[in-house]
Amino acid sequence: MGRSSMDPAFHDFRPWNEGWLIGAKRALKQQQVWAIRFFLDQHRRLRDRALFDFAIDSKLRGCDVLRVRIGDVVSGGRVRDRGVVIKQKTKRPVQFELMDTARKTMRRSWSVAAGH
Repeated sequence: MGRSSMDPAFHDFRPWNEGWLIGAKRALKQQQVWAIRFFLDQHRRLRDRALFDFAIDSKLRGCDVLRVRIGDVVSGGRVRDRGVVIKQKTKRPVQFELMDTARKTMRRSWSVAAGH
């Protein structure tokens, strides 16, 4: 549905996303990544730290990160070195390596959640 130029409100119309950056964003710098990690650690947000580390290592979209199940990254009670996830948008499997920091925070958050 369009707008008529005869409508008095037409000239006051402003798009909701005017002035916003649209499209792909710049990657986080290493200093920004460490600042986020520090903030999450200071505020004891262990679950968020584990999700953040996982997202950084996997380079998945947010929707794909949130769809990951524990069984995708854990086997036999230990965090795997590599994981495989099927992307929602492309329906293709993507393999990624979990670095040591991500595995440690995942282990810590699960032990806290389990009450150990």
